[in-house]
Amino acid sequence: MNPADHPHLDEGELQALLDTVRRFAVERVRPNLDDWEAQGQFPRELYPQAAELGLLGLGYPEHLGGTPASWRVRNAFSQTLARHGTSGGLMASLLSLNIGLPPVLAHGTPELQGEVVPPVLRGEKIAALGITEPGGGSDVAALRTTARRDGDDYVIDGEKVFITSGVRADWVTLAVRTDAHNKGSGGISMILVPMDRPGISRTALQKMGWHCSDTAHLRFDAVRVPVRYRLGEEGAGFRMIMTNFNGERLAMSAMALGFAQACYDEALDWARQRQTFGAALIERQVIRHKLMDMRMRIESTQAWVDAVTTRADAGDTAADWVAHVCLLKNHATQTMQFCADTAVQILGGMGYMRGTASERIYREVKVMMIGGGAEEIMKELAARQSGL
Repeated sequence: MNPADHPHLDEGELQALLDTVRRFAVERVRPNLDDWEAQGQFPRELYPQAAELGLLGLGYPEHLGGTPASWRVRNAFSQTLARHGTSGGLMASLLSLNIGLPPVLAHGTPELQGEVVPPVLRGEKIAALGITEPGGGSDVAALRTTARRDGDDYVIDGEKVFITSGVRADWVTLAVRTDAHNKGSGGISMILVPMDRPGISRTALQKMGWHCSDTAHLRFDAVRVPVRYRLGEEGAGFRMIMTNFNGERLAMSAMALGFAQACYDEALDWARQRQTFGAALIERQVIRHKLMDMRMRIESTQAWVDAVTTRADAGDTAADWVAHVCLLKNHATQTMQFCADTAVQILGGMGYMRGTASERIYREVKVMMIGGGAEEIMKELAARQSGL
C-alpha cells in the first residue's frame, strides 16, 4: 500500500461523503430491504445508482473511473453503510467488486484493467472473487480447480462454492492450480474469468442470512479463457490471495462495527419508547447496563479499527500488522455478535420478528465470523505472524 495513492479527505469532505452514504441507505435501501430479502436479491439497477453517487469507485484510480481514497475513508464508508443500511447481504453483493478487483489492479495488465474495471465502477458489470471450494475453505493451498495451458488459452475444470455475487457476476477472479505437479501453494495462479464462457454453470444457494445477496456454487467444465486474462505470473496466486485477504478482513471489521452500532441504535430507541409496568424500559437499571455493555464493546472496537487503519494508511504490511488485522476481525465480529444478541433480548418478542434490524443482523453474525477466514484460522494466523 502506497500512502501517496490514497489522498486524505478533510473532515468536511469526509462528512459530506458519509452524509451521502447515509441518505443512500435510509432512502434507497432500508425501505426495500424486507422485499429484497423475500425475493432473495436486490435489483441490479442498484449498482448504477450507487455508482452515480461515487460509492462503487471509492478507492480506485481516477484513470479507471474511480476516486482514490485512504483506508480511513473506505472504512468509514463501510461502517456507515452497515450502520444505516443494516444489511450484510446487500453490502456483500453490492461491494463484491472490492474483493474481486484488487488483484486485477495489482497484477493485471493496463489493457486488462481498462477492459474490466471501468464498467464495474459504473455499475454496468459485476465482479466477484472465486476462492473457496467444496472440499476446502481457508486451506487455500489445497484447492483443486485446475487451469491447463492449451495454446493461447487456459482450460479450466473444477468447482467453487459460497461465491458472493456468483449468480450474477460478469467477471470472477478465480484461484486455480496451473501446475499439476505442485500440490502446494506454489502451483496456484489467479485468472480473471469472463462468466459468459461456455462450460460454466451456476447454482444459487440458500442461506441462514444474507438473503438478498446471491451466493452461488460454480462449476467449470472445460472452460476456455485466453492467457491474457491471467493475473501476474503463473504460480504467484497464493501470495495475491493472502494479500487480498488482509484488505477484506479489515473492511469486514469496519462492517461488523457498523452492524453492532445499528443494533445499539435500535435497542436504545426501543428502550426509550417501550413502556412496561408504567415506565419506559430505559428507566430499568438492567436495561441501561445492557446498553452500556454494548457501548463498551463498540468503543473498544472503534479504537482498534482506527489504530489498524492508521497503520494501513501508513503503508504498514508487517507481520505484526497482519496479526492485528486477524485479531481485529475476531474482536469486531464478536462485538457484532454480542450487540445483536443483546439487542434482540432488549426488544423481546419484537426482536424475534422479521423486519427488525437486530433480528436480521443476528442471523448474519455467523457468516461474518466465518467468511474471509474463520475465527480459528484467524487465531492461528495471528499466532504465526507473532512468531509463536
